[in-house]
Amino acid sequence: MNRSDAEKRIEELSRLLDYYSKKYYVDDDPEIEDYEFDALMEELISLEKEFPELIKPTSPTQRVGGAPVYGFEKVPHAVQMGSLQDVFSYSQVQDFVDRIRAELPDASFTVEPKIDGLSVSLEYQNGEFVRGSTRGDGFVGEDVTANLKTIRSIPLKLTKDIPFLEVRGEVYMPHSSFEKLSMEMELSGEQPFKNPRNAAAGSLRQKDPQIAAKRKLDIFVFNVQQCEGIEFNSHKQSLDTLSEFGFKTIPEYKLLSEYSDIENAIISLGERRYKLSYDIDGVVIKLDDLSDREAVGYTSKVPKWAVAYKFPPEEKKTKLLDIEVNVGRTGAITPVAVFEPVTLAGTSVSRATLHNQDFIDERGISIGDEIVVRKAGDIIPEVLSVSEKHGTGSFRLPEYCPVCGTKAVREDDKSVLRCPNIECPAQLLRSLIYFASKPAMNIDGLGPAVAQQLLDSGLVKRIPDIYSLTVLDIMTLEGFKERSAEKLISAIEKSKSNTLDRLLCGLGIRNVGSASCKLLCERFGNIDRLLEATVEEIEAIDGFGTLTAEIVHETLAEPHMRATIELLKGYGVNTDYGAVAVSQKLSGLSFVITGTLPTYTRDGAKKLIEDNGGTVKSSVSKKTDYVLAGEEAGSKLTKAQDLGIDIIDENGLMRLLEQ
Repeated sequence: MNRSDAEKRIEELSRLLDYYSKKYYVDDDPEIEDYEFDALMEELISLEKEFPELIKPTSPTQRVGGAPVYGFEKVPHAVQMGSLQDVFSYSQVQDFVDRIRAELPDASFTVEPKIDGLSVSLEYQNGEFVRGSTRGDGFVGEDVTANLKTIRSIPLKLTKDIPFLEVRGEVYMPHSSFEKLSMEMELSGEQPFKNPRNAAAGSLRQKDPQIAAKRKLDIFVFNVQQCEGIEFNSHKQSLDTLSEFGFKTIPEYKLLSEYSDIENAIISLGERRYKLSYDIDGVVIKLDDLSDREAVGYTSKVPKWAVAYKFPPEEKKTKLLDIEVNVGRTGAITPVAVFEPVTLAGTSVSRATLHNQDFIDERGISIGDEIVVRKAGDIIPEVLSVSEKHGTGSFRLPEYCPVCGTKAVREDDKSVLRCPNIECPAQLLRSLIYFASKPAMNIDGLGPAVAQQLLDSGLVKRIPDIYSLTVLDIMTLEGFKERSAEKLISAIEKSKSNTLDRLLCGLGIRNVGSASCKLLCERFGNIDRLLEATVEEIEAIDGFGTLTAEIVHETLAEPHMRATIELLKGYGVNTDYGAVAVSQKLSGLSFVITGTLPTYTRDGAKKLIEDNGGTVKSSVSKKTDYVLAGEEAGSKLTKAQDLGIDIIDENGLMRLLEQ
């Protein structure tokens, strides 16, 4: 295809994809099947790859792309993105309506749902999306254009090329996307977001747009901030026009005059809020006529022409029937309240997490008590308090894992009780997924879905079992044929030769990431020496504190962990790092290097010390044994002198090595 034909086809494909995207994401009225849409997109991607000079910023292919950003530019808002006056009763709403009607007898109001999300600004020049930013403090926000482009319901090009338009919208995460994200985060051992609003905010501030794209955010546009080329007389007129431009505008907005109709609209939305696919936390009532708004004016903080009615939190009392103890995929042992069912936020609820022993003790919760429950963010059931005490004392969590019987552990500065056995059946799925992940053993093809299949089929009952799998075993799983099975087995086999730090990372020692695993390997050289290491020896590594050293020691001493390591060694998994001290002449000694040495670089001196069993720290403390000082030594030398620490030069280090 020549350039001219390619340009025409790219324009046609872009027009079709924009049209079909609007039908699907904005109008909720899809016209073609997903595979047809994907075929058009693939054709466009192929043509743009062949003719990159024809790629436009508004191309449908530009919704997900670009490198991660390392910070968000500040964006001053030409028109303040203000907040509204909150009201909490119907009488306050009526007072607002009566006040406006006293001044403007013929006033009409728009009534619209208050979306519980994150407010953003979208700017268009000549009909093309050029910048999007967060609300921030109302005066200055952050540029999140790349992430906003991933939201399919935001038009990159309007249906009308007006000179300039700035609109305000609310980014939210649909319930279906939130549930999927929560499941994925739990599987990967991450703490899920508390509610869809927090998830939307966290996703919009992702520095990698491709991560934001996977979160499936959406938006409702609800206001015109600035406009050149069109005059609007009323708020409803502006919303109608924005819809014509291709925006997904705030749903169910109504134009009403009488207070009774406004109250009925609020009641109706309140009754239906839990059946919606997105969260609303109230109803916004605005004076419709824009010139009347200017006449009514503003206070120092909020406009006088609008209020936001906030739905009251729903709390109910019920009887606590039992407390179950569950073991999560991260080993967390969590108490769960089981109570007589109550209806909250439109659904029947009979269970809620009690988090940990501290939470139970603070509230004095015991079986048989009358408790107060609600849904946090209208999503997650939670126990607020005990309203009537019928049980005795507070419930106590068990000392041993209720699933595998391993003694539970609790870190000194944490409230969570954990089962340390990575092969505990309750947490095996998460452990296997992490073991195969990129930071760890990097087994291509062994993702969450395949890991689940392996466990469900019984082919894998503990992590080392993956190294006993055969091509025939994999072919019994759904979706696998001979070639794909061979590919997975090859990836598993290849992982045996990984460096020891990857294996350590895959074993999932809490608070110990890939960088710390490398430090452990550099210090001890192989798995056997690491297993023999004392807490003091681990703590002597630069960057390791007492708590982390204790966690490493206790985790590697746990019988199930020892058994896992022995099985991995038996399957031929590499447990040797190679970088090990050539002597122990400096064992137990801690050094700090400062200034310029005559023959060694700092890195060279550090390697010499570590090769002989010593450790090198970055800062001087009372635990420092020697400061190795060269020319132009700075504040570290001064601090060493103040603390009375031995100061040596390069010759002094050589004498220590000769002893």
